[in-house]
Amino acid sequence: MELSKAIIGLEVHLELKTKSKMFCGCRADHFGKEPNTQTCPVCLGLPGALPVPNKKAIEWTILLGLALGSEIPKFSCFDRKNYFYPDLPKGYQISQYEKPFCLGGRLILDSGKIVRIRRAHLEEDTAKLLHEKINNEEVTLVDFNRSGVPLVEVVSEPDLNSADEAKEYLEKMQQLVRYLEISDADMEKGSMRCEPNVNLEIKDQDHLYYTPIVELKNINSFRFVKKAIDFEIKRQFEEFVKTGIQKTKGNKQTRGWDENKQITVLQREKEEANDYRYFPEPDIPPIEWDEESLKNFKLRIKEYELPGDKKKRFIQQFGLSEYQAKILTNNKEMADYFEKCVKIGGVKEAEIANVIINKKAPENLSPEKLIEYIFCSKQKNQISDEELSKIIIRLLSEHPEVVESYKKGKIQALGMIVGLVKKETGVVVAFEKIIEQIKL
Repeated sequence: MELSKAIIGLEVHLELKTKSKMFCGCRADHFGKEPNTQTCPVCLGLPGALPVPNKKAIEWTILLGLALGSEIPKFSCFDRKNYFYPDLPKGYQISQYEKPFCLGGRLILDSGKIVRIRRAHLEEDTAKLLHEKINNEEVTLVDFNRSGVPLVEVVSEPDLNSADEAKEYLEKMQQLVRYLEISDADMEKGSMRCEPNVNLEIKDQDHLYYTPIVELKNINSFRFVKKAIDFEIKRQFEEFVKTGIQKTKGNKQTRGWDENKQITVLQREKEEANDYRYFPEPDIPPIEWDEESLKNFKLRIKEYELPGDKKKRFIQQFGLSEYQAKILTNNKEMADYFEKCVKIGGVKEAEIANVIINKKAPENLSPEKLIEYIFCSKQKNQISDEELSKIIIRLLSEHPEVVESYKKGKIQALGMIVGLVKKETGVVVAFEKIIEQIKL
C-alpha cells in the first residue's frame, strides 16, 4: 500500500476593494472599523429591502476572469444560496450557481504546470463572528460591517498535488489581483481567504482507492495553508491504513485548522449543492452582455501588464536574470519603483536590481536618492589603499581608547574603527589592515 498522489483543489475568496458594498451603498472598507457602524436595511437583511448590484464589482470580476483566460458568457445571473448560520442575516446568500460571470481559465506555476480554473463567480460576503468572553460567559458576537462586501470566488480544478504547489498557486493569485488593483488580497486581514479541498489516491497492489474529500477552513496565511495540507495528507493516509477500503465510501467533511495544536479538527459533514436549494435571485434581473461590451472588456485587460508579461520584458529589455526579474515583479510597487530608477539613468539596470533586491540601501529612498546613493557608493569603493590607510590612522588618533583596548588583548574593540571606515567610505576593512597601522 502506498500513497499514489495527493489531489488538491482550491477555493479562493477575494474581497474586492470597491468603495461600496455589493448590493447597497454602505462603505465596503470594514477592516478595523467600529462593529456594526457600516450597515443598512439591505446588508442587515431587513424585510422589504431590495438589492442593487454594484457595477464596478461586476466589471472587476470580468477583468479577473479575462486575466485568467476565462470565457465570459453573454448571459449570467445571481442565485440565492439558502442556509442558516448566524453570520447570514437574510437566511440566504446572494451568489451565483449555474450561470457565473467567468468559466474556465488557467493559472501557470513556475514549473510550467497548468492549473485549470473551473469558474469565478461573484457573491456577497457574510457578517463576521467574534468569539469573546463577557461576564465569564463564552459568547459569539456578530459584526455586520462585512456583510454584503463584494466577494469573488475562484474555484480551481483538482490539479495540484502538493502543499508547495498550493502555496505557489495562492501567491500567484494574490499577485495577479494586486496587479489588477481590484483587491488587497491580505490573508491576515481576511480580504483573501482559502479553502483547500484535499483527498488522496492510494495504490494497493493493482487497485486505486480514493479517500473522501475534505475541505479545510480557518486558514489565514500561506504558511498555514502549507502546514494544514501537509497534516491532512498525513492524517488521511494513516486513517486509510487503519480502516481500509470502507473509508473510501465516507461523506465529504469540513475540517478546521487548529494552529495551536497543529492539527485539523472535524467541524461538520460537507453539504452538497442541492442542500443549499439554489434558485434564481428574483430581485435582480439577469445580466446579458452584447458583443460591444465584451469587446471593450477585452480591450481594457490589454491595458494591464500582468506579472508574467512584465517579468519577460524585464529580462529582455533590461538584461536581468530570471531570478532578478522574478523577485522584482513579485510586487507591483517594487517593479514600478525599479523602472522609475532605471529612467533616471547613470547606473546599470542590473546594479539597480541588485541593490533593491538585496536591500543594500537605506529604506524609503526616492528613486532619485537611490541612484545618488548607488553612484556615491561606487565612488567611495574606488578609494585607493593609500587614502584608506590615512583614514584609518586619523580615526585611530581620534579614538585612542580603541588602541588601548586592543593592546590589552581586546581585539573586538577594532570593530568600532571598521564601522567608522564603512560609514565614511563604504568600504569594509579587515582587522589586519587596522592592526598594521597600529604597529606602525
